Amino acid sequence: MDANIVLLPGDGIGPEIIEQGQLVLEAVAKRFGHSFQFTSCPMGGNAIDSHGTPLPDETLAACRNADAILLGAVGGPKWDDPNAKTRPEAGLLSLRKELKLFANLRPIKPYKQLIDASPLKREIIEGTDILFLRELTGGIYFGDSGVKPHASGEEAYSMMVYNTEEVARIVRLAAKAAQLRSGRVTSVDKANVLEVSRLWRRVAAQVMADEFPDIEYDVVLVDAMAMHLISRPRDFDVVVTGNMFGDILTDEGSMLPGSLGMLPSASLGESGPGLYEPIHGSAPDIAGQGIANPLATILAAAMALHHSLGLTEEAAAIDAAVEAVLDAGHRTADIAAGGNSLSTEQMGAAVLAVLG
Repeated sequence: MDANIVLLPGDGIGPEIIEQGQLVLEAVAKRFGHSFQFTSCPMGGNAIDSHGTPLPDETLAACRNADAILLGAVGGPKWDDPNAKTRPEAGLLSLRKELKLFANLRPIKPYKQLIDASPLKREIIEGTDILFLRELTGGIYFGDSGVKPHASGEEAYSMMVYNTEEVARIVRLAAKAAQLRSGRVTSVDKANVLEVSRLWRRVAAQVMADEFPDIEYDVVLVDAMAMHLISRPRDFDVVVTGNMFGDILTDEGSMLPGSLGMLPSASLGESGPGLYEPIHGSAPDIAGQGIANPLATILAAAMALHHSLGLTEEAAAIDAAVEAVLDAGHRTADIAAGGNSLSTEQMGAAVLAVLG
């Protein structure tokens, strides 16, 4: 296969981890006889510095023409001024919107080798295997917002908006994912308070009843789900929810494996390239030190092979290589529990050694 992969290294530790992701993809291409062309483009804070915008036109054009996109991380204290004209995160939101990436897939499955790295007890998290689907281009992050005068000074507002089709398509995707897993879908909303959630619940129930009667379906309020994630995470299979709720719950769930450095994500649309990235941020406090964990980015590269390129065997080879390096006791600082640790490059090299 010939494939065009766009790299968006971004800010902070982004360039360091993307480098390792690219090396792994190159190794896979060599082993399996593929040809991957890589194009690196600015996005985020670095693009604000060089182009005055977090998503330059040429970056967007390259992404539109890509087969898959691998993103490092964006943001950092340099661009955190709340009064700034634009912020690095605006580039990511714009990219999702322009490419119509409406579904964020975030698997949460603790590695058996790292169970004891979790802040939760082994008996709570062992056996957890959740796939979160977060709606990504609607809701409060994309609704009307603004600031207007108020008798007390100012009044700010942000509108949460969803329509029938936006809800139906993400629920439909969640149900299809459940058909390949344990056959259970949980929809998370706040229907006891929010009108938007009442629409979400009605539409979700209709889709599940009409199109997926074979799937076990239930509904949980978002505040209850926040508790269930840390008390009985093994009870869930596929969880689907809106943009803001998904943002919060998946960050909470990311602590089940014990480190943000182990979890990848995929953002997909109905067509076109998918966007793949680790769930962690740019970690400016350790940027340039060579100690960032590249495994989430490497696993994101595996998701790109699986979802965008249809290379399931190659994706499985990367997943197996990560398992092998963990079995061998290799750890970066975030998962070393104070013991000996590898650098970013050394961990990447360990994965490459397994891939051959």
